[in-house]
Amino acid sequence: MATRIQNVGGRKQFRIAQLLLVAGVLLLQLASPALAQTVRTDIAELKKMDVVERLGDKIPFDLHFADDSGKTVLIGDYFNHDKPVILNLAYYTCPMLCNLVMNGIAQGVKQLDLLPGKDFQIVTISIDPRDSISLAAEKRANYIKSIGKPGIDDGWRFLVGSADQSEALADAVGFEYFYDKEKGQYAHPAAIMILSPDGRISRYLYGIEFKKNDLRLALLEASQGRIGNTLDRIILYCYHYDPNAKGYVLFATNLMKLGGLLTVILLAIILAVLWMNDRSRKSGHDVGQIV
Repeated sequence: MATRIQNVGGRKQFRIAQLLLVAGVLLLQLASPALAQTVRTDIAELKKMDVVERLGDKIPFDLHFADDSGKTVLIGDYFNHDKPVILNLAYYTCPMLCNLVMNGIAQGVKQLDLLPGKDFQIVTISIDPRDSISLAAEKRANYIKSIGKPGIDDGWRFLVGSADQSEALADAVGFEYFYDKEKGQYAHPAAIMILSPDGRISRYLYGIEFKKNDLRLALLEASQGRIGNTLDRIILYCYHYDPNAKGYVLFATNLMKLGGLLTVILLAIILAVLWMNDRSRKSGHDVGQIV
């Protein structure tokens, strides 16, 4: 009688687990591409900021500049090393905005466990042809010191060059600016670009503060998982860049998919354990009958 009750109880548990497994599969199916298409993709507000997003476009590698040591370099020299690149267009005599953007980069990078020069590269290029190499070197020294991490000397380079070269690069990334003759200053948006190791524009980040999470996810996204660890890739899967929020937000569809997948795996394990226990009880019952 006790054996029969145990068998009935085991079958009930097995049936409940089967129903939960079906529920997990349905949860995966609910996270369909159709649901994913409900996310807003308009960037009208961003267009007003004088940035024309060219996601996926590749920048020209043959543009030449002088780096902060006076060496002539090509922009392509900073790519094809399996590292994403943070590209910052600014000018070094800017009275306020450029410094705020560069301060934002430094503060954001300072919080990362990823290191410039090792995991990614930062390149700041002046849009003002009057900026000097010595001024670029001074900026670099200040910001390397501000980040305060060892071994990052080559992780952030400051370049200067002729107007036609910086304009060509700005056009390639959709960074629109102009020179205000009355004020003697450049008017430009506050934005940085994250590029893949092969020079393709992966993401734009806006403002003068760059959150640790946004910078990290943008770099992971641009590297296509080549930097970071397994947990980083899982987190990236659950997050989605929302142009309206100007940052990364939890993506409900992918979160549902991940939750459904974990549910299926967990319930499969439970079913396997129940099945093994049920077989063990049946085997013991059969041996008892023989005896």
